[in-house]
Amino acid sequence: MSDYLAGLNEAQREAVEATEGPVLVLAGAGTGKTRVLTTRFAHILLSRKAFPNQILSVTFTNKAAREMRERVTKIMGGPQEGLWLGTFHSLCARMLRRWANRVGLTSSFSILDTDDQLRLLKQILEAARVDFKRWPPNALMAQIQRWKDKGFMPGQIPAGESSDYANGRAEEFYASYQARLRQLNAVDFGDLLMLMVHLLKTDTEVLAHYHSTFRYILVDEYQDTNLVQYYWLRLLAQGHKNICCVGDDDQSIYSWRGAEIENILKFERDFPGAKIVRLEANYRSTAPILAAASHLIAHNEGRLGKTLHPGRKDAQGEKVEVISLWDSEEEARTVGSRIESLWRSSHSLNEIAILVRAGFQTRAFEERLLTLGVPYRIVGGLRFYERQEIRDAIAYLRVLAQPADDLAFERIVNVPKRGVGESALRNLHETARATNLSLHDALLKLVSDGGFKGKLGTTLRGLSEQFEAWRELLAAQGPVAALDALLEESGYIAMWKADKSPDAPGRLENLKELSRALADFETLAQFLEHVALVTEAETQEDGAKVSMMTLHGAKGLEFDNVFLPGWEEGVFPNQRSLDEGGNKSLEEERRLAYVGITRARQRAIILHAANRRIYANWQSSIPSRFIDELPEDVIRRSGSAQPQNARPALAATQFPVQSRPARANKIPVGARVLHQTFGYGRVIAAEGDRLDIDFETSGEKRVLDRFVERQNG
Repeated sequence: MSDYLAGLNEAQREAVEATEGPVLVLAGAGTGKTRVLTTRFAHILLSRKAFPNQILSVTFTNKAAREMRERVTKIMGGPQEGLWLGTFHSLCARMLRRWANRVGLTSSFSILDTDDQLRLLKQILEAARVDFKRWPPNALMAQIQRWKDKGFMPGQIPAGESSDYANGRAEEFYASYQARLRQLNAVDFGDLLMLMVHLLKTDTEVLAHYHSTFRYILVDEYQDTNLVQYYWLRLLAQGHKNICCVGDDDQSIYSWRGAEIENILKFERDFPGAKIVRLEANYRSTAPILAAASHLIAHNEGRLGKTLHPGRKDAQGEKVEVISLWDSEEEARTVGSRIESLWRSSHSLNEIAILVRAGFQTRAFEERLLTLGVPYRIVGGLRFYERQEIRDAIAYLRVLAQPADDLAFERIVNVPKRGVGESALRNLHETARATNLSLHDALLKLVSDGGFKGKLGTTLRGLSEQFEAWRELLAAQGPVAALDALLEESGYIAMWKADKSPDAPGRLENLKELSRALADFETLAQFLEHVALVTEAETQEDGAKVSMMTLHGAKGLEFDNVFLPGWEEGVFPNQRSLDEGGNKSLEEERRLAYVGITRARQRAIILHAANRRIYANWQSSIPSRFIDELPEDVIRRSGSAQPQNARPALAATQFPVQSRPARANKIPVGARVLHQTFGYGRVIAAEGDRLDIDFETSGEKRVLDRFVERQNG
């Protein structure tokens, strides 16, 4: 055990041996964070500063907790008993079971999963006669979890955090939900932390117990903590004040799920006299990759500051490549051919990754790799055509093309909700069997014969009429127009817009990508056959595969070769961050770019396209500002759509683009216009070359003014 400190560099050793008082270890990507954390844990034990049960060690995932336990066991030469080592939720559950009676529970309380939580909330809302179409229950559930992530119990919600759900009744329903949980002797995941913070704040005996129990606190991934986790740690650290937080402010990329970068930025204010140790020697990537990442992230103002440098002797390598391409189709072909070339050169597919900003981007690369016969896996998600919203939309298209497709019809007849319960479905099936009709035609018969009464009858009659209208649109304007219309008019788009879960915006982007994919086919039948063949081809055997994932999902991973496509304004940084204005969202996007580059060990290849298809039309794209922020001495530019002139500023870039020219005469608000896909509409707002138009058949949409023609009237 005497050599457990051997092999640590100077900064790592300082982080391990600085055991007393508050310590913040700023651990850059690939700098040995986990090694420092586990060695520090073992060092405290081997120095006899504490017993195993006097150290609280907090991780974000069960995997990280297992890895840390295994490493400590190895250093110590055997397992340690009584460890307080685990995730925030597991540790708080352990605490809460001891003190359950003080919050109105028994120690045998149940922890509800997300389905049970939503079912319970729906019961409360149904009793209050809330209209679910107007006020979706999952929107309130998401709001309640946001309140819990900030430590707000019913009656404690500040005015600035209130909700307009159900005309301001959200807090009332929150209180009812919490009361019902107590009656069931149950908690949800948000309660585990919130209730423990409440106990530590209000019960001096509980607080004193943990102050005497924990002599040292170790925290991993501190930059990802939300407010209630922050409160819990601060309360526990008030005892011995020996808290060590390890994290990287430059990798704080989870604000959308409640993470507060301010927690790590204000560490020195929270813990006066804190020691800051910077781990800057990177043992993963080559010097050009590290220089590119460091130069990029230096453009952020909200950071504590550090600069990565190579820790390896063999850190010289290829420059970061920036490839400028004509369009998104060439981008997919280029990535595919580069991967195929690496594969033929004996590079393992397991060491190749495609990292995208948003899930919808995987579709083009999936189809290209399938064409080339290159095995791949989607990490942290489903393949494009397996995703729920894509399967739903394709089911609508299948019914459109083939009304006798009963499996597709059954999938979508109640999506979104139309009140078609088990009884109505049974009626449909019985009628179909008795008359030898498809479910679709059985619906027409029942609607015509008055087999469905009241609101349900009206709704289903409307659905049958919609399908007829969509078929007419399909014949007249083609599959893209039909898909866009059916998604809007069926209420399917509205359903996801009303959904407040973090993945809802991504589902809407995936549906737009489906529309783009459909534009490559002349007929709906051709597209559906293509989807069927692609889905069949996706059943690949085990073995080495290219990894494809979002940048968020790539954090903590590393690969020899990393492809980073779609570096364009509006894609990356994404449009929401640009629309919100200010630096906060943009700086998080830049941190995401930093994470992407630092996943690469040997090669980082950034790609951007001059044109991308938006629905059925091509639109010019501007290179991401993040490309401008890369140092020229460590990048190599190539590709078929290079800038005509070196650009002094982002807006000055000139690309040959395949798109309609900007409109010289602006179209005013109130004007009637015609769009080749969406038909006639009236302009309700204008911002630059973007128009918000209320279309007569497909509702409100935002389009570029160059794609509409002004009409009389």
